[in-house]
Amino acid sequence: MGGVETVPTDDDRAIVEALLGRPPLGGFEVVVRDAAGTPVVIRNHPLLDDGRPMPTRYWLVGEDLRSRIGTLESTGGVRAAEAAVDPDELTAAHARYAAGRDAALPPDHEGPRPTGGVGGTRQGVKCLHAHYAWFLAGGDDPVGRWVDERLCEEEAGQDG
Repeated sequence: MGGVETVPTDDDRAIVEALLGRPPLGGFEVVVRDAAGTPVVIRNHPLLDDGRPMPTRYWLVGEDLRSRIGTLESTGGVRAAEAAVDPDELTAAHARYAAGRDAALPPDHEGPRPTGGVGGTRQGVKCLHAHYAWFLAGGDDPVGRWVDERLCEEEAGQDG
């Protein structure tokens, strides 16, 4: 997978809309693509087109990964990840995520601002998808690393 940021093309926009099942509500860049060039992770602008805050900066749109992580979540993955990672490291990750998102706000912005860290939460783990999206985009996220390890274990089990 590639982690090179690109302004979305019309094809990218159509693919992301199909993957989401609706048009994106704000601007975004494609930050991770698969080997075929299909968007896997997008980075949302911190404000939607109508000015509402968008707390989730990195969004996993790749269909296969969304499905695999959904299965992980449905089998207790959120609780397991939260128990497995160092709470101080997770708190620091939320702060880094929020700082990166907040730095992308227009300097003259005076309206509502996005809040929270990964997935808009202030503490703990809310959504493995959001953590993994940021990890794939290069974020230092302990939950994203944990998810990656689980996915690699899953793949190794299928190969054996």
